Amino acid sequence: MNELPYLVKDLALILIVAGIVTVVFKKLKQPLVLGYVMAGFLVSPHMPYTMSVIDRDDISTWGEIGVIFLLFSLGLDFSFKKIMKMGASPIISTCSIVFCMMVLGIVTGHAFGWSRMDSIFLGGMLAMSSTTIIYKAFDDLGLRQQRFAGLVMSVLILEDVLAIVMMVMLSAIANGSSPDGGQMLGSVAKIAFFLILWFVVGIFLIPWMLRSVRKLINNETLLIIALGLCCAMAVLSTQVGFSSAFGAFVMGSILAETIEADRIIKLVEPVKNLFGAVFFVSVGMLVDPQILVEYALPICILVLVIILGQAVFGTLSFLISGQSLKSAMQCGFSMAQIGEFSFIIASLGLSLGVIGKFLYPVVVAVSVITTFLTPYMIKAATPCYAMLERRMPKKWAATLNNITLSRRPTHPERKWKSLLVQMARNTVIYSILSGAAIFLMLTFFLPFVRQLLPHWWANAACGVCTLLFIAPFLRAMVMKKNHSEEFKSLWNENPYNKLPLIFTILVRLVVASAFVFYICNYLTRFTNALMLSIALAAVALMVISRSLKRRSIKMERMFMQNLRSRDIAAEVMGRKRPLYEGRLLDRDIHIADIDVPENSLWAGKTLRELELRNKYGVHVSSILRGIQRINTPNGDMMIFPGDRLQAIGSDDQLTALSSAMNREIREKDPEIEKREMKLRQVIINADGAFAGKTMKESGIRDKFNCMVIGIEEGKENLSPVDPSRKLEKDDIIWIVGEEEDIKRFNENN
Repeated sequence: MNELPYLVKDLALILIVAGIVTVVFKKLKQPLVLGYVMAGFLVSPHMPYTMSVIDRDDISTWGEIGVIFLLFSLGLDFSFKKIMKMGASPIISTCSIVFCMMVLGIVTGHAFGWSRMDSIFLGGMLAMSSTTIIYKAFDDLGLRQQRFAGLVMSVLILEDVLAIVMMVMLSAIANGSSPDGGQMLGSVAKIAFFLILWFVVGIFLIPWMLRSVRKLINNETLLIIALGLCCAMAVLSTQVGFSSAFGAFVMGSILAETIEADRIIKLVEPVKNLFGAVFFVSVGMLVDPQILVEYALPICILVLVIILGQAVFGTLSFLISGQSLKSAMQCGFSMAQIGEFSFIIASLGLSLGVIGKFLYPVVVAVSVITTFLTPYMIKAATPCYAMLERRMPKKWAATLNNITLSRRPTHPERKWKSLLVQMARNTVIYSILSGAAIFLMLTFFLPFVRQLLPHWWANAACGVCTLLFIAPFLRAMVMKKNHSEEFKSLWNENPYNKLPLIFTILVRLVVASAFVFYICNYLTRFTNALMLSIALAAVALMVISRSLKRRSIKMERMFMQNLRSRDIAAEVMGRKRPLYEGRLLDRDIHIADIDVPENSLWAGKTLRELELRNKYGVHVSSILRGIQRINTPNGDMMIFPGDRLQAIGSDDQLTALSSAMNREIREKDPEIEKREMKLRQVIINADGAFAGKTMKESGIRDKFNCMVIGIEEGKENLSPVDPSRKLEKDDIIWIVGEEEDIKRFNENN
């Protein structure tokens, strides 16, 4: 018999130990991530009292795959549209927190005497709070319905995005001997270029592809396609100099905008859980107890740095973004821990060979301690605010509670800002698409054509094809927003606006002409004046072309339809939140989703019977039931298990409703095994309680909880029992019931 590979043996050991440890952690109400880390420690060579993993290289490879699938799943939960709708407040908070905590980490590392790269990577690790741990803490403490929890989750989403960018930047720093400001700026520009390019092209092509074969795709095929796209983007990302994790995240965010996103999330979940568990176990395998003892003092100091740093800088960051002092403190205190992304950044540093091996177990130990302290930090926010408010001068408290980022601009200023932002966004996007198309045509198409045609003919064919390919982009770049409401309003309301508006057109015309000029300069030997004339003439023809206008509009409409496809499906399926939600957020009340548990005692009752408005002060605006949305339900509407109530109220009211909903549930049956249904053949006895009685008179169903299936009359099949037929001696009937009920029936027969 062949010997099993070490990989199979190691996986068996890892998964069994991880399963046992996570059950214990679940019982202790601790995050499963810590259970995986502890399992890794138990199966590592550093633990002499238990079995150890044999081939650590294979486990590390599986761990890297786990990182890819973790970030792919993170991308599936991420939406660029959500970030755009958040406004400036979460963005300012995120940037402030990440910058302050990273600087604090670098300074702390230097104070310990660690190397420059150790300090830089330490700053990156300390800047990343854990989305998983905070979400779990909010859920356990019943705070998910409160407004500050939504603010924290918005910032955590942005932190995850910045973590991806930070990993790319850290890789660039690690690969360069001494990167200067120009190299850093170039790296940022490269990230932005490929991010926009992949997102725009992906949104344009992938939803169309999935929509074309939707009838042919089942769950199995969709899973294979999704994971294939994830791995393909990971490979492409490494080819252009980024990490595979960055590519996986980008593909996840692209698929998040498709109608199939919810299905993909459910299908990928088991795969992510498996490989994610292996990754976190591999993290725990790097924990060396000797290093923990040796670096006990730095570990304790780093824990204090994270707690105090997030409490202070996190609070200030939320303050300057426009939140009240109480909300800012609740948000800042909630983020005082590090988690999964810190492990990923540490893994990156180890794989690049630029950080010391001691840093990984130190960070893991800090994460474990801060994770245990997270619920207590969240609970401490309100008492700390109350104490600070008592000791702070009232003027200071009033000033801090009324801080806003900036005053709203006047009406014309808003129009100018909106118009310029839209023009700049369109110019950047179409420039990236045009640049990528030119690169592909000159790099791949031109050499191919030169093998078929003479040199100058090949250059001419390539130039014409390239211009035709990018023509819709260049036309949209010049003409887009020239007929918008903002442009027309600014043009008509003030004659001094006309010259700046014309200037915006000329700038975009110059940018579009520069692309044509570059193509001519690359493929021809014309003079600059001639090439400039050709460029201007070509752009002018693009502007006046009706067919190009139709192509450009069609492409943009298709892109927007793909981008909104998931929202459209959500509206059709009843999952779209009401439009007035944004208005409620400006007041003391907001909307929260309350799920009705399957074993809820409220199920089967009407809204009038529950009296939610009188008891909790909330209003149920909608009920989401399967694919149905029931708006403004009346008092006779009954609540079903699995319903999702959209309730309007304050933080306290919604928290009270959620707590009552989860408290009033049916207890699990401790003797579920005894409730198995049995099928038995019974002969009616002459001296029993059932002979001579009809089905209703016998009480078989009402008194004994049994059901008569049929009666044997010598036929091939059982005969149905007429309720008016009297049971007679020696009748053979078949009954279904629980074991105890059948036993009682036989005792009376």
